[in-house]
Amino acid sequence: MDTLTKTSKTTGKTPKEVKVAIQGYPGAFHDIAARHFFKDMEVSAIPGHTFDDMVELVSNKTADLGLMAIENTLAGSIMSNYYRLLENHLQASGEIYLRIKQNLMALPDQQIEDIREVYSHPMAIAQCKKFFQQYPHIHLIETEDTALSAKKINEQKMEEAGAIASSLAADMYGLEIIAESIETNNMNYTRFLVLEREAECRIASGANKVSLCFSVSHKVGSLHKVLSVMAAYDLNMTKIQSIPIAGKQWEYFFFVDFICNGEMQWRQGIESLKPLVTDLKILGVYKEGEHIEL
Repeated sequence: MDTLTKTSKTTGKTPKEVKVAIQGYPGAFHDIAARHFFKDMEVSAIPGHTFDDMVELVSNKTADLGLMAIENTLAGSIMSNYYRLLENHLQASGEIYLRIKQNLMALPDQQIEDIREVYSHPMAIAQCKKFFQQYPHIHLIETEDTALSAKKINEQKMEEAGAIASSLAADMYGLEIIAESIETNNMNYTRFLVLEREAECRIASGANKVSLCFSVSHKVGSLHKVLSVMAAYDLNMTKIQSIPIAGKQWEYFFFVDFICNGEMQWRQGIESLKPLVTDLKILGVYKEGEHIEL
């Protein structure tokens, strides 16, 4: 795998296990994405209650690396995670896109007519609101995590209660799926970044995607000049996202992802950008991610 290329070169063998910090708990979509990205490895998910917990688990070396959601096709960019990329010494070394399929699950032999309460993460609940309009007797309750909700129902033997979570969570916590794929829009994908400690991150062979951020002067045409240079170097921009710079009124950081044809191309392009921007930071150079359908 991309992020472990350097390990195999230095030790002569591929590690059998990788500890991946995630936001959430085993069976969550972060866990599923990690298992697919490191499909040739034995993945040990190190749970973090929040994204800040996940970052800390990587930073303090409790985990080998981390996996963090950065955007969703329905909810858009996770703005707080862009700030985390800026504020912590982590680098993106890979990405993966995962189809998010939400399922309603409960203890065995429960029917949907029996369910009075359904627990899940607020985003999962929001993605399934239309389905539950058919069942006004069900009360939707927000929790910290999809998989943790499933685990709680199993451990506390909660009858008349359900969870919205992945099929993996149902398998792990002994629940039965009552209704499958209940999300309102089935074009529901999340993009995840694989994060490593900056000092240990190496560029993988064949990397063709770059994530970077910068700011520009508050003058007419400043951003246009940047985009023109990118076009001149044939850097195919796949995303641009702005976030406010704290303490500077109406000034912004721009986060840009682009695809290129090799290291020489992106290095020359970035060198040509430097005179036009300030606070330039390369957030990661990695292979374009695989799209996974569950």
